[in-house]
Amino acid sequence: MDRGPVESSEVLSGVTLILAPTTAQQTQLESLLESQRDPSSPEYQHWLTPEEFASRFGASDSDIAKITAWLIGQNLSISEVARGRNFIVVSGAASAVEAAFNTSIHHFDLAGVKHLGNTIAPSVPQALNGVITDIRGLDDFRIAPMHLKMRAVSPNYTTTSGAHYLAPDDVATIYDIAPLLAAGTNGNGQKVAIMGQTDINLSDIQAFRSQFNLPPNTPQVILTGRDPGTSSGDLLEADLDIEWAGAVARNATILYVNSTNVFTSAQYAIDQNLAPVISMSYGGCEEENSSSIRSLAQQAAAQGITWVASAGDSGAAACDSDTSSVATHGLAVNVPASFPEVTAVGGTEFSENSSSDWSSANTANDGSALLYIPEIAWNDTALVHQLDASGGGTSIYYSKPLWQSGAGVPADGARDVPDIAFSASPNHDGYLMYSGGSFYIVGGTSVPTPVFAGVLGLLNQYLLSSGKTQTAGLGNINPTIYHLWQTTTGVFHDVTAGSNIVPCTTGTPNCSTGSFGYSAGAGYDQVTGVGSADINKLFGNWTGSIVSSVSTSTQVTATPSTVAQNASTNLTATVRPASGSTLPTGAVVFTSGSKALGSASLTNGSVTLPVAASALTVGANTITATYAGNTMFTGSSGSTSVSVTDGGTNSAVVPSVSPNPVVGRRASWSFTITLNDESSTPTNLTNFTVNGVSYASSIISFFRTSSIPGNGSIAANLTLTGITPPQNITFGFAGVDPGGHQWSQSITVPFE
Repeated sequence: MDRGPVESSEVLSGVTLILAPTTAQQTQLESLLESQRDPSSPEYQHWLTPEEFASRFGASDSDIAKITAWLIGQNLSISEVARGRNFIVVSGAASAVEAAFNTSIHHFDLAGVKHLGNTIAPSVPQALNGVITDIRGLDDFRIAPMHLKMRAVSPNYTTTSGAHYLAPDDVATIYDIAPLLAAGTNGNGQKVAIMGQTDINLSDIQAFRSQFNLPPNTPQVILTGRDPGTSSGDLLEADLDIEWAGAVARNATILYVNSTNVFTSAQYAIDQNLAPVISMSYGGCEEENSSSIRSLAQQAAAQGITWVASAGDSGAAACDSDTSSVATHGLAVNVPASFPEVTAVGGTEFSENSSSDWSSANTANDGSALLYIPEIAWNDTALVHQLDASGGGTSIYYSKPLWQSGAGVPADGARDVPDIAFSASPNHDGYLMYSGGSFYIVGGTSVPTPVFAGVLGLLNQYLLSSGKTQTAGLGNINPTIYHLWQTTTGVFHDVTAGSNIVPCTTGTPNCSTGSFGYSAGAGYDQVTGVGSADINKLFGNWTGSIVSSVSTSTQVTATPSTVAQNASTNLTATVRPASGSTLPTGAVVFTSGSKALGSASLTNGSVTLPVAASALTVGANTITATYAGNTMFTGSSGSTSVSVTDGGTNSAVVPSVSPNPVVGRRASWSFTITLNDESSTPTNLTNFTVNGVSYASSIISFFRTSSIPGNGSIAANLTLTGITPPQNITFGFAGVDPGGHQWSQSITVPFE
């Protein structure tokens, strides 16, 4: 409910201007992210500092000065300029904010909760449009934590009824973390950052650790911006994330980054390079969140930061609340999980072989699991009559990353989630947490996300201590995960049963049968990704570099190879391996010179891309198809030629004469003739006539050239003598265009 304009004097803080990289910078950044994983590159594992990121990919000093000067001139205060020079935070009175961004800020009431937000899409001066790509913080709506599936429980963690709850030692046993902990890989010297948006009570964290005999290790709280106060829903999430990241990485420093918005927390953690691992158990429907946030994930990867995020708890319906009983908004996935630079964590559920999987009594640390317990996909929707299943599906924004390939990966050309999964069911079997003086049983992908963040804290320590790396930080780990999954047996547990199918209202988007979603199966699936991991084996087989071993060749053809400018041609690329029967997968990019024509994903080693001839130049064009390669195959490229004709139409040559009309009847007069070629290629002039009489031999020299520059003009000052002027005089122009077609134009000048 709109409650009207805010007071003009009300101060708005945390308004953030996102600054876009140039096209060249974005291309260079994506190239760097590849090079940082290539051991043959001088950029290999050379993680950038925020200042190095700024110098290569941030806004220029002059652009920063121009923007800040404009903001100050709008009576706004500069709160922060990013170290990476990719965002600026300001504050000011509502009236100043409204005037600066040409918008209006109103109060709103949503289900009894007061909010404020802009009612008009913001804008900035035209001169800043190419630099400022997004404005956040004009409203106080924020992404919500996953709806925790929880219930209170007494500290009898293995019951006579057969129910089991997960204590830290249970997770360490089931996922084979225990041998690493016993060998001293406990996170010592490492940092894991938890993203939050509420104040916390440190006593809750201490009580959790005390109950399970974890070493004392109080998290460090870092506040950025205005203090958000305590939010009950966010508090449970924050306690859970801190407790379980620390339950795995037991001696690591756990940083809790707090602000009024969890994305602001992530922005600060990345810009300040706080930790090599950040965990976010929050998610929002892709359609409802700005894609510009992905720039944070790319900066994180360039700085060696690994970002893990929950895939969601609404099954295949991320745009529907997990408190709903039926989906109405169609198939969807969450951000930031769908960012290719973020590792999306899905959910599984235990499916015991026998009672021998659990002990009949707890250990001194309250553990009772005895070994790995087989898993199915987590989906408790039918049990609890709410959307209650592992998030997963297909991104509507991001294309298929080259590394996301292998058995079961959909040939949809899009980023699929999740990447990996661990136990998430609160019912079979839930995790223990402590908050507000009580223990609870919780589930959802909110839990395995900080668990896996803790695993990565251990992995950083393990790689450093074993000499496999010289610097902490893994960057984007997804390429390595998929590479290991494809090449190394025993590292991942393939989850082949279950689904994230949820009920939907027939007639709503994607709903024709009353339910939709995806089923788990052999290989990758959009419910559990590549499955859960045996962490001990994951560490033993980890390599941060991706080295392709099979070379490829790329051939490209165009059908037709000669095409009229108003038609199109089909470009087909075929990529073949030098050895073996497995065909390459991944994307092929088509270019003409420096111009990108588009890209598409290989199917059975081939791909066809329709291209309009208007995207090419008239005449001969060299088309190149480039296959970048993936974890199994090296890249390669091939080229072909496409000839574009103008279809037999006149070249776009427009003549004009000045002055016009020519006044006065006399034996001679002077004027200027200008020819403008509005096409993209030079056009040849072969003849010039006056009243049908050719002046080709004597007139063309006046033009100094017989070729009209593309998108340009040539002019001549002519003096004609010995001609008795009629009432009108017609000047004619003729030539031939690059397609070999004759063209002619004329202009008639009246005389008085």
